[in-house]
This record gives sequence, structure tokens and C-alpha cells, in this order.
Amino acid sequence: MRRSPRNDLLAGLTVAIVALPLALGFGISSGMGAASGLATAVVAGSLAAVFGGSALQVSGTSGAMTVMLMPIMSMHGATGVLTVGLLAGLLLIGLALARAGRYMALVPAPVVAGFTVGIACVIGLQQIPHALGVPAHDSDKVAVVAWHALTDFLDTPRWWAMVVTLLVAVVLLAGARLRPTVPFSLVAVVLTTVVAELAALPLARIGDLPAGLPAPSLGFLDPVVLPSLLAPAVAVAALAALESLLSASVADGMSGGHRHDPDRELFGQGVANLVAPMFGGMPGTGAMVRTAVNVRSGARTRLAALAHAAILAAIVYAAAGLVSRIPLAALAGVLLATSVRMVEFESVRAMFRSTRGDAVVLVLTAVATLMLDTVLAVILGLVVAGALALRALARNASLDPEPLRHDLQPQHTEREHALLAEHIVTYRLAGPLFFAAAHRLLVDLSDVTDVSVVILRMSRVTTIDASGALVLSDAIGRLERRGIMVYVSGIPDGHHRPLEALGVIARLDRAGQAFATTSEAIAAARDRLRSTGVLPRLAS
Repeated sequence: MRRSPRNDLLAGLTVAIVALPLALGFGISSGMGAASGLATAVVAGSLAAVFGGSALQVSGTSGAMTVMLMPIMSMHGATGVLTVGLLAGLLLIGLALARAGRYMALVPAPVVAGFTVGIACVIGLQQIPHALGVPAHDSDKVAVVAWHALTDFLDTPRWWAMVVTLLVAVVLLAGARLRPTVPFSLVAVVLTTVVAELAALPLARIGDLPAGLPAPSLGFLDPVVLPSLLAPAVAVAALAALESLLSASVADGMSGGHRHDPDRELFGQGVANLVAPMFGGMPGTGAMVRTAVNVRSGARTRLAALAHAAILAAIVYAAAGLVSRIPLAALAGVLLATSVRMVEFESVRAMFRSTRGDAVVLVLTAVATLMLDTVLAVILGLVVAGALALRALARNASLDPEPLRHDLQPQHTEREHALLAEHIVTYRLAGPLFFAAAHRLLVDLSDVTDVSVVILRMSRVTTIDASGALVLSDAIGRLERRGIMVYVSGIPDGHHRPLEALGVIARLDRAGQAFATTSEAIAAARDRLRSTGVLPRLAS
């Protein structure tokens, strides 16, 4: 951290300025309060910087985690959120010790993009009550809360709140395009607060919300409460792992020279979430917006993230009174602009143009994130993406009839070649012979008629699973029951195990029907036809 302290300290200051309104806003949106959001940024941000696997990652509250915590807060209260955070920390440490970080890279891009779009919509809808200056209804469905807020506003319009929210959002979005390095979020919030105080505008402020940090509790030791908190803890841990590793990957791409350690990053996030609840903080993750600002501001080491946490700690202790005067409508504008900037519209547009399957996965994940549970949305997106990938993979598998290679035995007569072609048929199996493709490929094979011998050429089979081996065994059995002899040739190395486990290869080997090459299989088939009288015997 002594390599470039000036760059790191300046980057930390810039990130702290950006993080302050976000920490306040996300803390309020989650229901835990502004102080809890700041505690998360300070405690989780510093611990994740020290123990995490990315030198450029900045951790704290995030929009996705806020959405996840809303129903937990509604059902279990602050104690439930703190307990879930502690349990999630333990789970993240377990994932790190199990070296599960590498598997997070397998999440398809359309799932990530759809999840981000859905989260952005949820965050935007969350801000409607504060943007319209009306109390938020108690519901874990943001669409319901936004609808009630709109009807309340139409009954008694409060124009100042809406004007402040729109002005802050427009300043942030326009400023991000014109001067990306300027912290317009803090500038807009400070100016709005000063104007609101001088003009005595009728706006709700942070200080009007319930004050104080939630008291840490050992509620997870209660055997009655524990089962109801385990599932939310698993969901929070999964989201923290996914979002943190995605954010670390973005930092790697932006910096060019850094590479994060995914397992160590999970460990750092686990330690951060384990300790933050003890200070009243809610679960946190690697924050993509703050991490991007950190990299763009010239950060080189972990000192930048530590400086960001230290500056926010100083604000907590030295400027709490000033922070309490910030209008909620201003924070709503910050979060509305953040929700818009979360979505990479070019990437989303490109995925819509790529394939229909990518578009379906993206839209489905986004809608599920908005309407259902966030982790359930990701699981649903993964399942659909996996099913579409299997379907595409299955289409690469093929079963094609091939003509006999008459040049194998050029000394035989044309009549014998004609008889061979009449009684022997060869099929080329290619691609993956697995559960998604096996039945489609081999259902026609078992219906072959009017031949004496079927030769299956398997040298181009890329994989075989138990389902493929079972279907192959069943097809061979059906052909043999109709008096058709089946030979196989060219089984690739490494594909014998499922066939041997189901007895397919052993039975064919004992019967002399499995060969290394197609030439040997054709020769055996020709001898078989001669022994049965289908082909004339060679003169002795």
C-alpha cells in the first residue's frame, strides 16, 4: 500500500463521496435505517478490503442486497436481518474453504443482465414514495408500494418532493455523461439540502426517520427462529457471492493488470458479513458502482478502499447532525439515477439481437426478479439457460446412414458388393450421446427393417452418459429381437465406462460384435452373412 499512497487516498476520498448518499439511501430502502447503511459501508468495507481477494474492490451496501433484505425485514425485523447477515457470513467462509469461487464464473451473461435489469426496476420502484413525498405502505412487493404511493400522491399532491427528486436524478445522469470523474451525487445532495434548509421546503428528512442502530441479537440461537432464518441466509450468501465476484471481475477488466482471487474474495466477504451485524450493519457485498469509481479514480491498492471506509467513519462521528438534514427526496433522486446507470443498455440490446434464447432468459430473469424472489429469479434463469444450452447441444448430435466402403475388399464381385449393400447398413453416430439427445437419435434406429446387420460407427461420439448408454442398449436389444445383428466400432477412449457399467460392451465383446475399426466390423458382418447363407461362401 506504500507504492502510490497519494493516488489511493484521493481515490478513497472520491469513492467515499459517492458512497455516502448510496449508503444512506440503501440503508433507508432496506428498512434498517441510514445509520445501518453507514455502519455496513464502514465495517464491511474495511474488513473486505483487508481480507478480500481483490485489491480494487469496494464493499458495502448494494441495491440487489437491499431488495433481498426487504422481505426479511418485513417478516423478522432488524434482529432477523442482523442474524441473517451473520449466518450468511459463516456460509461465505464455508464456500471459500470449499473453493467454490471458480464456479461463479459459470453464470450465463443473460442471467446476470436480466438480474441487473430486474434489480434496477425494483430500486426505482422503491423510491416512488420518497419521490412523491408520501409515506410508504408496509408491503414487501415494491409494485404494490409504488401503486399506493401514486394513489396517495394523487389525493394530496406534494410537488416539491417530486421536483427535488427529478432535479437530482437529471443532474446525476447528465453529469455522468459530461464529467464522469466529478462526484455529482454529493454535489446535488449538498445543494439540495442547503436550498431546502434556507427555503424551509416541506420535505421529509433523514432525521425524521427512526434513529439509532438496531441492537445486535443472538436470536439465531433460538431453535424456533433458526429454521425460518436459514433459507434467507442461504439466499443472502448466494447473492453476496455472485455480486461480489462479478464486481471483482469488472474491476479486473477495467484495470487491465489486476487479477482477483475468487476464493479469497468469498472469505473476505464472509468475514465482513460476520462482523458487520455486530455493529448494527446489514449484509453487504462488493459494490459495482463504487468499485468502478475506485478504478476510474486511479486506485492501485487496498489503501483506497480502506481510506473510503475511514472517511465514512469520520462522517458518522463528526457530521451526523448534518447528514440528518438531507431530504429523502434527494436520496431518492440519487438512487433513481443509480438504477438507470446500473443497466448496460448496449449489452442488453446486443443480447436481444444475438439469439432468441438469450432474449428469453434475460426477460424471464428480469421479470422474476421484479415479481418474485431475487435468488429464485437467478435459479429460474439458470435452469432455463441450462435447458436451452442442452437443447442446442443436443442438436449437434446426429445419426446418419453411410454407404458401405466397397474398397475394403476390392477382390469381391459386384454381385457380392450389391448383396452387402442390401443386407448391411452402417450408421455414423456423432456428437454427444446424452440424455437430451439419445432418445431423438436412436428412436429411428430401433425401427430399422429389411436388413440383416447394423453397424454403428461411434468414433465421433464426444460424450456418453448413463441415459445414452441405456437408450443404446435398448435400441440394440430391439434390433436383435427382430433378428438383426448389431456391431459397434470405434468407441473413443474414455467412453467405455458408462457402456461397461450397463453391460453393453461386455455383452457385445463376448459375442464378438465390438471392434476397434469399421473395417473389422464389416469383415465380421460379411463372415456372418456367409455363415447364414445370405452371401455365397468363398471357394476353398
